Amino acid sequence: MRYDILLFEALAFAVLFTGMVFLPVKDLEAPSNIHNYPPDIQEEYFKTHKRVDVSYRSKKVLLKKGIGILLFTVILAVCARLAGAHTFREGFFVGLLLMVFIGCYDTFFIDWVLFANLKCFRLPGTEHMDRAYHQKWFHLKGILWPGILFALIVGVLTGIGCLV
Repeated sequence: MRYDILLFEALAFAVLFTGMVFLPVKDLEAPSNIHNYPPDIQEEYFKTHKRVDVSYRSKKVLLKKGIGILLFTVILAVCARLAGAHTFREGFFVGLLLMVFIGCYDTFFIDWVLFANLKCFRLPGTEHMDRAYHQKWFHLKGILWPGILFALIVGVLTGIGCLV
């Protein structure tokens, strides 16, 4: 296993992930994006906008998460192979490691720094809710659950991808 390649891949994955986060900024109000906001921001937003299902049981949210899992699996399976993974265990390790890395990067940088401070992430009607946008515990809970579940799923699928 080439750990130098793995380090480069982690950095490249962070750049790619950041781009994926900024793409939906043009469509923040899509139900599949609103579910990423803390409940009090959602409530304030829905006072002036039509209420839609933004739970994890929503078809749009499930579809977005499912596509994300498949996309990450493909990306990380390629990363695992480039890093020298040839067994399920090695592929699982690479997939899980990179997903945990990106989960930490997302929580501690994207959510706690960018999301909390950049006005482009504010939903219409919630621009005044500075404290609500700085809720660290909400984002930390997200990486713990369901973030760990997503990481495990991608890890398993990446491991299987290394067998193919």
